[in-house]
Amino acid sequence: MIGLNDSSGASALAPLPPSRVRELALEIFADGGHLCEGLGLEHRPQQEHMARAVAAAYFSDKPLLFEAGTGVGKSLAYLVPGIIYAMEAQRQLVVSTHTISLQEQLEKNDLPHCRKLFSAAPALQRFAQFRSAVLVGKSNYLCTTRLAQAIRDKAELFTTPDQMELHRITNWAEQSRDGLRHELVPPPSDEVWDLVNADSGACSKRNCDCGRCFYQKARARVEAAQVLIVNHSLFFSLLNIGPPGGAGREKVRGVLRTDDFVVLDEAHTVPEVATDHTGTKVSNIGLDRLLKSLYHPTKKRGLLAKHGSSADQQAVEDALEGSAVFFEYLREKLLHTQSIVRVRSPDAAEPLLEEPLLKLINRVSDLWNRLPDNGSTARDEIHDKLDRLQSYRADINLWLNQTTLQSVHWLERTGRRQTTIVLRAAPLDVAPYLRDNLFRRNTSVILSSATLTVAGKIEPFQMRAGADDAQTQVEHSPFDFEKNMRVYIAQDMSPPTTQGAKVDLEGLASYIEFCTLRVAGGSLVLFTSYTDMRHIAGVLAGVFARENRPFLMQGVDGSRTELTQRFRAAGNGILFGTDSFWTGVDVPGEALSQVIITRLPFDPPTHPVTEARAEWLRAQGRNPFNELTLPDALMKFRQGVGRLIRNKTDRGIVTLLDARLLTKAYGREFIVSLPVQRFTRLTKENRDSVFRPFPRTTGQSS
Repeated sequence: MIGLNDSSGASALAPLPPSRVRELALEIFADGGHLCEGLGLEHRPQQEHMARAVAAAYFSDKPLLFEAGTGVGKSLAYLVPGIIYAMEAQRQLVVSTHTISLQEQLEKNDLPHCRKLFSAAPALQRFAQFRSAVLVGKSNYLCTTRLAQAIRDKAELFTTPDQMELHRITNWAEQSRDGLRHELVPPPSDEVWDLVNADSGACSKRNCDCGRCFYQKARARVEAAQVLIVNHSLFFSLLNIGPPGGAGREKVRGVLRTDDFVVLDEAHTVPEVATDHTGTKVSNIGLDRLLKSLYHPTKKRGLLAKHGSSADQQAVEDALEGSAVFFEYLREKLLHTQSIVRVRSPDAAEPLLEEPLLKLINRVSDLWNRLPDNGSTARDEIHDKLDRLQSYRADINLWLNQTTLQSVHWLERTGRRQTTIVLRAAPLDVAPYLRDNLFRRNTSVILSSATLTVAGKIEPFQMRAGADDAQTQVEHSPFDFEKNMRVYIAQDMSPPTTQGAKVDLEGLASYIEFCTLRVAGGSLVLFTSYTDMRHIAGVLAGVFARENRPFLMQGVDGSRTELTQRFRAAGNGILFGTDSFWTGVDVPGEALSQVIITRLPFDPPTHPVTEARAEWLRAQGRNPFNELTLPDALMKFRQGVGRLIRNKTDRGIVTLLDARLLTKAYGREFIVSLPVQRFTRLTKENRDSVFRPFPRTTGQSS
């Protein structure tokens, strides 16, 4: 990924007095201020309050947690003062988001609005030339140096079909502006792309022409930018490299770069993403690809086909065999009856990979030492593979030995054919990591989301995120939910069985059919189980087809971004989605007129992380349901409901098909978290008379 531990580019502007900088940032959001005049936007007191709080945090280098309800306009509230402060203080603003849709919104909508705002007011024109860069992982960029080397070594690296793929990439590179993998259609094969992308030590200022290499050009944009946009996954990958400053870094101000300041939007996902990136994740597929990039026994291709000896190549074959035996042993012993299993003891598996992997590491290390440093990229490529082999070995040993009691270890079988075996480990409590690496970096860190509170309290999230010392503020949505949202709760849906797995699928299908067909606009149907979703889809797909309603389902009809675009374009579609569709889907207007929640989104209590954290809390005399299970479910529930009303003219229905809202004591917590407290009880007997959708205003028919 792109390294950020470099000094920021300096602003060429003569600095303003700090007091004037802060005044400018606040004048913009005042009633009748530049935002109203320059962009023609209405004054939103909630947005002004947020801008004031964020600006104060920037100027004082303090952390802040800010819940901003839908419609507050949080992006402009943190971007505008952030850009002004970044340019005047000659510091970089890093903005991280969770979803591609918000990242694209920032790049294509919000930042241009900021530039237009600054250009429209004489007092702000000095800020109109701010520079921004969007960062993606290093492996997404084509490296022209590695591409040229691959072309030279194609006989040793590729079979004939792969050489044709290399030729296609070469032709595309001549026309591409950014050299990003997703621009190439159809996508390149993994095997070829691995040898030409920028995620290698061979892609460096020393080896690459910075005017031609796509990654080096992107890095130059990073150096010059006042605003850097990343996603959470990349952010925490970079954070794991370590904070800037080297020795004595605890005194250095900055999180990813020296003197930066940070906004984490969609911050409700931060603990989950941080947990994922601070643990261990090793797959048989990843190791197999790494080994075969060194030497592919069947194709007789790879780096060692040209630079290694027969003994080096044999070491790769031995490691491949050892890997196959090791992962097959895990599959047969632990995953033969289930796809995910928690591993509780260090003797769960024998270290069958240790000897062949260590032998290969030693041979590759010796080869690297023997290769001449003559300007060729071969030595860098070999060193890069050596680093990765050592990382795999360390992670596998860490997983096998389970040296810390503060982590949970498990094993997964994934992929379409369930043939990918993944070793996983994660910390039980990510708060200490976030506290030290994020909130105690002597700089401002803003966490913002529409859903940080649980039952009106932000403290549960604050503790989980390690933000104990952060200031907190909540601004509710300015939208008129009482007028524009109707809530229905099905009181005759059978609750899940005591085993927690079975749902009344017949009743669920009946309600989904009724509610989706009664609403002329689009319906987003949110599930908590892929199995339930597929079953209901099998029952209702034919019904939707007969009614001429576009039907889309996660995992079948494209990526989330593609599905959302098609759903938005349809106008009256029906979209089935599970976990990732509860958050980040933004479809304003009647194309999304109803959100149906099929079941309260409690995490499965048997998932290794949930189970281990519950045990950890219970051992401290705490209540896992109240402190973990319920808060997580409430936050996800709020996110799901929040998909409905996306602007002040939106209106629609939230239909809840889980009777536990009415029959369980905790159900009241979910009802209180709704934007409106009035709701109508549905039964199969009364639904024809009481279920009343809003009339369509666009004239479209269903």
